[in-house]
Amino acid sequence: MNILRAFTEHPASVGETYFGHMAQATGFGLRMIFAGLACVLHGLLPFLFATTGSDAMKALHDEMSARRNRALRGAAIR
Repeated sequence: MNILRAFTEHPASVGETYFGHMAQATGFGLRMIFAGLACVLHGLLPFLFATTGSDAMKALHDEMSARRNRALRGAAIR
């Protein structure tokens, strides 16, 4: 596999550039880390962040599903 292709094939398959995909994936990852920390704190102190983790996971799932659906529709048009 061509080294450049290794970095661009997947982002292109979802209609993004390498840097655009990197920004999106990094944003999702950071949100998951923060939601995970909220869950840990909630486990220790149950009165804190009662719905933060589940709210974050639902929002991330909805966003990722919408992005995937847009990418699949775009691929079907090509």
